[in-house]
Amino acid sequence: MYLTDRSAPPAADRAPGRRRGRRPGVAPVVLVLGTVSLITDVSSEMVTAVLPLYLVTTLGFSPLAFGTLDGVYNGVGALVQLTGGHLADRVRGHKLLAGLGYGLSALAKPLLLVAGSIGALGAVLALERTGKGLRTAPRDAMISLSTPVARQGRAFGVHRAMDTTGAMLGPLAAFLILSVAADGYDAVFGVSACVAVLGVLVLVLFVPGRRQRPAAPPGAVADADGGLAPVRVREALALLRLPRLRSLAGCAALLGLTTVSDAFLYLLLQRRAEVGEEWFTLLPLGTAAVFLLLAVPLGALADRVGRHTVFLAGHGALLTAYGLLLWTPATPLLVPLVLALHGVFYAATDGVLPAALAGVVPEHLRASGLALVGTGQALARFGCSLGFGAAWTLWGDGPALAGSALGLLCCAAVAGSVLRPAHGDDGRR
Repeated sequence: MYLTDRSAPPAADRAPGRRRGRRPGVAPVVLVLGTVSLITDVSSEMVTAVLPLYLVTTLGFSPLAFGTLDGVYNGVGALVQLTGGHLADRVRGHKLLAGLGYGLSALAKPLLLVAGSIGALGAVLALERTGKGLRTAPRDAMISLSTPVARQGRAFGVHRAMDTTGAMLGPLAAFLILSVAADGYDAVFGVSACVAVLGVLVLVLFVPGRRQRPAAPPGAVADADGGLAPVRVREALALLRLPRLRSLAGCAALLGLTTVSDAFLYLLLQRRAEVGEEWFTLLPLGTAAVFLLLAVPLGALADRVGRHTVFLAGHGALLTAYGLLLWTPATPLLVPLVLALHGVFYAATDGVLPAALAGVVPEHLRASGLALVGTGQALARFGCSLGFGAAWTLWGDGPALAGSALGLLCCAAVAGSVLRPAHGDDGRR
């Protein structure tokens, strides 16, 4: 029922000869995957930084139309996550599925140059998110499987910090391109495509490939030779019988229903703080800078004090950001405060959520388990984007954000009661 785990640490955590008190590093595959994510995020965030302004001001989309596209941007990837996670476990080809996902995302970038209608843009964004959906669970599974259970938070924190470095460089690159290029948006989309191809090359050349066929662990289906048989859909769906996974997946989805998308939050902040359009693409830099600084410390803290505690505290920071946007006047401090809280939210949740699954999901189903939880959360955020865009169109941005803030408060209270540690447990899983 709970996010905690009392199981003894794995052998890797008790290896003889390790000096007590010495801080262990992370596996090389984590660093390589972090490099791939860094490069890919430069590409993705270049587009993400300019897309809201491009759609709303240049193409004249309404908040409802933008919310629909933003929902597609998040919802398609959510649905594909299940496929990517299951196939990666079934064929035991985490690198293959991750590479296919990165490749599809790279292919979508140049297509933005020719997409001008809502239908065409929706199709291109769906292709890009299909790539992200395919790669997310296999990539996180490679990180998780290369790291002992007790250090999952730190490993995911290192990866997310490298990923976020790319998220900082992307908007900065977009800002510089828009300031010097005559046809700025097309230049951003073109450069983004080239950078995405570089990320795919690094993955293909430097991430280790398929390993030797593992033996079937206890409880898993074995083939005639005693090896691990291909994972079946029924076996993957049976993960929902695990009480702790159900609780974690349900709470992540519940909180996702009231998590306003980054694009809407930046649009709200621009309006409240009267930020000039020429500075809009730099707003994600504030979030990314705080995320970068805190991803590793909060990941390590989650390993020590409890991942559920840090996860819920991150949503508390997001709720505070909502409150500032609702009730704080347009002062010079509003922008850095909101962006700092937004960065704390991501640092406390983005890597902590998959780290929490390490002691819950068997290794041969790790990608499937990550995909189940990630899909539920992403679908919930898809619904939030649609609902928030409709509410903004009908009643205005203030009432829409107030409804989201009230909903987040209620959902966080429910999640806190479900994810609390069992009596006498230290809460470290």
